[in-house]
Amino acid sequence: MTHFSLVIGNIWAQKARSTGITLAVALAVMTVVTLTVVSNGLENAAAAVLTIGKADFTVAQKGVSDILYSSLDNGQVAQIQSTPGVKSAVGVLLETERINAANPLFIEIGIQPSDLESFGVTILAGTAYGPDAPNEVMLGWRAAQDLGLHVGDQFKANGTSNTVVGIYSTGISYGDLGAMFPLPALQAYNRVPGSVTLVFVKVVPGQSVAKVQATFEAAHPELTTIRTASEFGRADRNLVFLKAAVTGSTVLAILIGAVIVGNTMLLSLFERTREFGLLRAIGWARSRVVALVVSESLILALIGSAIGVGLSFAVAAGLESLPQLNGVLHSSFTAEAFWRGLVVGLGMAILGSLYPAIRAANLTPVKALSNE
Repeated sequence: MTHFSLVIGNIWAQKARSTGITLAVALAVMTVVTLTVVSNGLENAAAAVLTIGKADFTVAQKGVSDILYSSLDNGQVAQIQSTPGVKSAVGVLLETERINAANPLFIEIGIQPSDLESFGVTILAGTAYGPDAPNEVMLGWRAAQDLGLHVGDQFKANGTSNTVVGIYSTGISYGDLGAMFPLPALQAYNRVPGSVTLVFVKVVPGQSVAKVQATFEAAHPELTTIRTASEFGRADRNLVFLKAAVTGSTVLAILIGAVIVGNTMLLSLFERTREFGLLRAIGWARSRVVALVVSESLILALIGSAIGVGLSFAVAAGLESLPQLNGVLHSSFTAEAFWRGLVVGLGMAILGSLYPAIRAANLTPVKALSNE
């Protein structure tokens, strides 16, 4: 009989134990994978804001709880523009508003019409709004399509009715799902005169982006620059806390799961004392006994991990369908989530089975065989 067939036979013979370990692993993996998927989805959705302006890097207020709470004044925008190596600095006010059930966080962008070109905006239909035009708006082509609106129609937002004067494209889906207002108008609607949320910076061709970033941050420690999604935590503490929670839950899942697996395997050890004594009596080395017990645990962990990943798809879909998260959460199943789930499953199996395996290997044949 091969080692693998012996392992499978032992698993099948101990159905209750096998089922318990598999379910424990599945629940732990499901929890960790779901948290990772949700975290990645929220991070990607938040970081999508940075891609709208096609900038080399973005400037935000450092350490705010949410990047939409970032606030920079006109003086700071001017300082950014005057930084050596900066070609353009576009100050943008970002707000969100519930338009309808399908758009609970509709993105609204306040930007001066003179900055539209450098911001990467292309007018597909109609014209741009005036710099101080009241009640005028441009819709992203995706938003116009979803809302069924065209140039000349009325778009209700911020408690006002606004005439759609143009349809635009940024080439970025997140930006094309929103609306653009004259900057003073959106500032007035939200009672933040002279304030912008982010500044999108383009560097002079040939200049080092990293060098310009470093120069700016050294001169302005109260602000931070963001270039990639991984740097998003500099300006958004909520994402930092969320990722820390995911890491913490992973460690806890491994430790708690290892205890559950260990207890179950110890109970099995007491039931199989004569079996292990017989294996030692016929010449099995201690290392072979350890390998047998650990292998059984690993097989169950792999099965449990597969079940846990499958359950995480169902849980994530359920979360997305909740009214509070509809249109906000977009699950992102990445390789990181699957690897994290596998690490949890295998970690539980190895840590949980190691002590029972060593106990089984150290049983003396005579004492074990005399056990009733």
